[in-house]
Amino acid sequence: MNHRTTTPAAAAPFDVAHVPPADRLTTAVRTDRMRHPGFGRVLTEHMVTIRWTEDAGWHEARLRPYQALEFDPATVGIHYGQIVFEGLKAYSLADGRVGIFRPDAAARRLQRSATRLAMPEMPTALFTSAVTELVRADRAWVPAEVGKSLYLRPVLMATEADLDLRPAREYLFLLIAFVTDNFFPGELRPRTVWVCEDHVRAAPGGTGEAKTPGNYAASLLAQEQARERGCDQVVWLDAVERRWVEEMGGMNLFFAVGPEEAPRLLTPPLRGTILPRVTRDSLITIASDLGWSTSEEPISVEQWRRWADGGSLREVFACGTAAVVTPVGTVRSAAGDWTVNGGRAGPLAARLRTALLDVQHGLVPDRHGWMVPVG
Repeated sequence: MNHRTTTPAAAAPFDVAHVPPADRLTTAVRTDRMRHPGFGRVLTEHMVTIRWTEDAGWHEARLRPYQALEFDPATVGIHYGQIVFEGLKAYSLADGRVGIFRPDAAARRLQRSATRLAMPEMPTALFTSAVTELVRADRAWVPAEVGKSLYLRPVLMATEADLDLRPAREYLFLLIAFVTDNFFPGELRPRTVWVCEDHVRAAPGGTGEAKTPGNYAASLLAQEQARERGCDQVVWLDAVERRWVEEMGGMNLFFAVGPEEAPRLLTPPLRGTILPRVTRDSLITIASDLGWSTSEEPISVEQWRRWADGGSLREVFACGTAAVVTPVGTVRSAAGDWTVNGGRAGPLAARLRTALLDVQHGLVPDRHGWMVPVG
């Protein structure tokens, strides 16, 4: 456990101040903005902030209208990168309610990320309360269509203004939300990926299993190189041998082998360098429910190509909170190119995507208690 965890002083109800009715967007304006939201552009009208200090622990839990933040130029998070974040979604349910998908899992991962960067852990109950407060305040922004959702972005950052090189003594938890449809246009259109051998996403003992902005900033150069080669995403390899497949962009990868009626799903083991995504864990559970075999196994680039050329590889697909499930059709590398399933999308990725969305939208029974309804 993180030694900086404290009993939350914010167990009392949140201090709530809504956008005044006269200042809220009209239904017509909101509907127009939500029609083609893309990803990360259509922000809602409220936000949550909670503070942490060594003396008071977690306190000042507030829901406020969305507004700019003000920081001291010497803020630790800006200079030394003590920042972690999360991503989770709220969905419209078939019964008319709204449900948040696995907020407890997101809370636990934020705690692990915080521990890795010597930051205080936020208690799961407080995290869930913050998410619930924001979803309740911006309920009208949750899209009704299947496949669309309200994306929630929690951020924890050091706010102490002191440039001594040590863990900060003051932090701010911030929660905002935006409407989203598909991270990738075209939903299940197969993606073309570039196998990156020049750069690595994470090394053993580093911050690969933490969701911290530095990991994403360091990935942008390779992502641009992939785009220059006509690819949608970059595939990351291990930092030591540069041959073992780890992730695709900011998503986990699955490899499907065997017959369609009884496939075997393989995914690279986490080993501290791969982010343990909630979608990955959920798909492993759903695959088991469907009677499919799943296992964590190291997969080399050479093996990937050999499987594809030999015809034993049925499908490859990536998964994550933003993209849900997206297939891989073409692989490009310095050693040459190859295709998966003839460059076509396969039925396994489509079935898993549908099964997950059905749970998230309340279209099938929630066997695992993943959805947290919001009144």
